[in-house]
Amino acid sequence: MSVRLTLILLVAVVMLMLAMTVAVAAAYLAGRDGGSYRASIRSGPVGFAATVTTATAVVGAFAAMAR
Repeated sequence: MSVRLTLILLVAVVMLMLAMTVAVAAAYLAGRDGGSYRASIRSGPVGFAATVTTATAVVGAFAAMAR
């Protein structure tokens, strides 16, 4: 593998781990804030989706710069 591809994959993995951490934190904080179980189940995927969307933009920018 080339160094560029390795870097892009590394950034993608780090962003995915960050997205999972954000999703767990959002669900935990929604439940701790006195929200219902349903509210905490809904806030986790929203945080995950927002982080993955941002990560996609970042990885896309890195991929464009790598060419």
